[in-house]
Amino acid sequence: MVPVEVSNLLLPLVKEFEGCKLTAYQDIAGVWTIGWGHTGLEVRPNLVWTQEQADQVLDIDLNMRYSQLLQVSPVLAERPEGQQAALTDFVYNLGIGTYSRSTLRAAVESGSVPSMVTQLSLWTHSNGQVVSGLARRRNAEIHLCQL
Repeated sequence: MVPVEVSNLLLPLVKEFEGCKLTAYQDIAGVWTIGWGHTGLEVRPNLVWTQEQADQVLDIDLNMRYSQLLQVSPVLAERPEGQQAALTDFVYNLGIGTYSRSTLRAAVESGSVPSMVTQLSLWTHSNGQVVSGLARRRNAEIHLCQL
């Protein structure tokens, strides 16, 4: 379960960058998405949710991503809440597989905040192009890492 202190930093970040759409749509990578950036096999064209469904699934998704993150990088549990929130947002946005295979993970495990900042700043592309929304999101995560 995401600790309250982490959730207080994480929730506004996810909500700002994901936005909430109650009708399924394809994101910039062509992935079917609904609610607060939820993806999965059940998300398909013409799917419609209520706000309550979107909020409930967001809570479930964030808890799952936080748990996945701590399974891969248990050292993070001892780190500041800002780092936990930033990296949970990264995993929410790009997936635990991406994080697990990334040089960001090595930076996290080394405890080097400058290395984390450098690695986060690299994840701003989609389909080979810099996406301003991803750049802003990474900058927000970097800010949280430095708290």
